[in-house]
Amino acid sequence: MKHSTTQQTRRGRRGPAHRIGRTLALVLPVVLVLSGTLAVTRVNWSGNPSHSVLTASDVSSASSSSKAVQRAPQEVLRDQLLAELQEKNPGAVLTHLQQAVNDRPSLARHCTSIARALGEAAVRMYGASRAQSYARPVCDTSFASGVLAAHG
Repeated sequence: MKHSTTQQTRRGRRGPAHRIGRTLALVLPVVLVLSGTLAVTRVNWSGNPSHSVLTASDVSSASSSSKAVQRAPQEVLRDQLLAELQEKNPGAVLTHLQQAVNDRPSLARHCTSIARALGEAAVRMYGASRAQSYARPVCDTSFASGVLAAHG
């Protein structure tokens, strides 16, 4: 005995439960991977078997600690030049900045921020008028704008 007078087609049997099931089948693996419930493995290059398998939480902490160890080249250059400014005059340091940018063109986009930091540091060391005397057109006069920013 049939309870329905209309014939159900193959398409009619797919209801909301079927759509939810298909959605879960597609979304659930992505959610599991992103939530970190799956184990993450890596190649053990060091030969130390105790560090061959990492969990997802270990990966996030390891990547954050490796970022602390590996600094960007522009940060290293800026720190080197700021240390050099302690020993040499700003003119010599600006020359080294220009040489570094010429040697590594990828640093050119960071040149202005580095020169500005050098200008600000020069004001703290030499005063505004003396620091301004070293200004020259390295990185579009960013050294001079750093002097002005630190002075004003």
